[in-house]
Amino acid sequence: MLVRRIARPLLASSFVYGGIDTLRNPQSRVPGAAPVVEQITEQADKQLPVQVPRDVEQWVKIDAGVKVVAGSLLALGKLPRLSALALSASIVPTTLAGHRFWEHDDPKERFGQISHFLKNLGLLGGLLIAAVDTEGKPSVGYRARRAAKRAANSTEKSYDRAQKRAAKAQKKAEKRVRKGSR
Repeated sequence: MLVRRIARPLLASSFVYGGIDTLRNPQSRVPGAAPVVEQITEQADKQLPVQVPRDVEQWVKIDAGVKVVAGSLLALGKLPRLSALALSASIVPTTLAGHRFWEHDDPKERFGQISHFLKNLGLLGGLLIAAVDTEGKPSVGYRARRAAKRAANSTEKSYDRAQKRAAKAQKKAEKRVRKGSR
């Protein structure tokens, strides 16, 4: 559909641009990302058997790489649902790291951060819609349920036919036994 061909690149453009900008200059994002990376790595260390790297700049670069790759794939219409999902997962920590409006006292700065925070929430909404967009085709879940239902119906019919054949064979066997006992 034409709308998808236009909307996906538009949605992806800010991610690709922002990712490239961050890859060129990751140091500008490190101070804002530090508290979020700290919280994520702390939780990951508690729940995972391996230690997660704590280098904030490395995490910033990984996030930027995800944005560039997934954004490019989304713009090109390649693996759009997966790339939208990856961007969705990427925008949440980015928003929490970069737009902490609750920490600002200056009304102008606070308003600017709230605006960016809400803009990112809007982008997240668009990404979630893109992540579930099946382009009019049935989803994998629907197709799996339908196939399971067909298999169950087919199995039930086969079972019924087998029962009827068994009952018929049993009747024949009983007739033979009766004829033979006379």
